[in-house]
This record gives sequence, structure tokens and C-alpha cells, in this order.
Amino acid sequence: MNTAIQIENLCFAYGEKTALTAINMDIPAHQVTALIGPSGCGKSTLLRCINRINDRIKGAKITGGSLKIHGIDVMREDIDLLELRRLVGMVFQKYNPFAMSIFENVAYSSRIAGIKDKKALAEIVEKSLRDAALWDDVKDRLKQSAFGLSGGQQQRLCIARAIANQPEILLMDEPCAALDPLATLKIEELIHQLKSRYTIVIVTHNMAQASRCSDKTAFMYLGKLVEFDDTRKIFENPGESKTEAYITGSFG
Repeated sequence: MNTAIQIENLCFAYGEKTALTAINMDIPAHQVTALIGPSGCGKSTLLRCINRINDRIKGAKITGGSLKIHGIDVMREDIDLLELRRLVGMVFQKYNPFAMSIFENVAYSSRIAGIKDKKALAEIVEKSLRDAALWDDVKDRLKQSAFGLSGGQQQRLCIARAIANQPEILLMDEPCAALDPLATLKIEELIHQLKSRYTIVIVTHNMAQASRCSDKTAFMYLGKLVEFDDTRKIFENPGESKTEAYITGSFG
């Protein structure tokens, strides 16, 4: 198994409050890893450690351990955060397109990176929208506002925007939480298609979604990793009683 993200004894705190305690995980490349657990268990915090979005929160800090992407410790003080976030794309719970056209939403990061050639930008936009299964829906209205799209389409646009930079890793923090069942199904189908090109880590409260979408599942509780294994084993034969209790709805 090729490991994309190696987490060793990772500890994290918000000020004096411990959020993560001694997390150890080897997240495989080109697979989908789901992080599950009750609210406040640390799964979103762990996700946001991977691209250091937590750095934006005052008092948030790593208090121990390491997190490496392809062997490079991203917690180093000298790490280039812009390059890290190019390498690690992110899709949030609430779809958040920019107040600009569909085309410019996808082209934005490329323009920031210095790409000005119109043909090159058009190729990037089309490829990203195709990869996000959105091209056929929007190819005739690229100049229109992104806010005219449905919720599910806006979330797929955000995915297109995230992959336009050609990241190696794609983080998804409850990407279907604000969507209806049909739009959720389309996002799940898209995740399955994208994993051949990206390492995907997804936070979800939806047990059925985790079992459908992921290859690996990590169950977290009170800032600790309780169990991490193949998704089928987690859902059919968990090794920890607390995991079984959560999956069967006994608590959470």
C-alpha cells in the first residue's frame, strides 16, 4: 500500500483545550478514507490539520507528533503554506462559490498562480468541470453567475475549483450535509470517480455514505482514534465495542 499521509502521535490543542490526542494513521494514496464519529470528536480538526487551515484560529497549535505528506512534515515552520494548499485541495460543508461567473470560479486559482493565456485557462476550466461531472450542465452558461446553479451543482463547482490546481489530495468536510438525496448521490458517484486521481479524505456523519464511498474508515471519539481499518471490516466486524455501538446507533 502506497501511503500518502502519515500521521504519527499527532496532538493538537485550541489554547488550553486538547482536541486531538496521539493520533496514528497511514492514509493510503488513491483511496477514500472516511473520518466518522460524534460531533466534537476531532474529525474536522484532524482533516484541517492536513492543510493547516487550523493555523487561522488564534491559539490553535500542534502540541506533539508529526503529519507527513509523501514523507514531508507539513508541520515544519518553514513549510510554504500556499504550496501546501495547492497540493491539498479542500471542499467545505456548505458550498461556497465566489461571487463571480462559473468560468471565473474555476479559473481563479490558475489566475492567482500567474496563468494568463486565455486558451490555457479555458482548457483548465473545461477539464476541471468535466472531472467534476458538471461540464454538460454549464458549458453554455460559463459567463453566468455561479449563484444561478442548484445547490448540488454549486458543490460540484466547488469541487471543480478545488481540483483545478491539480492537487494530489482532496479533503472534503461533510460535502453533502447541505444537499438533497439526489444531489448527494451525484457527489458520491463523483467521489468514486475521482479517487483514481486523488487521495480523498472525507468527514461524514452519514454512516451509509461512509460505507458506500470509502475504502478505509477511521472512528474517532473524544479526540482519540478508536479504530482505523478497511471500511467493510469497520461496518461488518469492528474490533472495538465503542465502534460497534456508534455504528449501530447506540450513541452519538
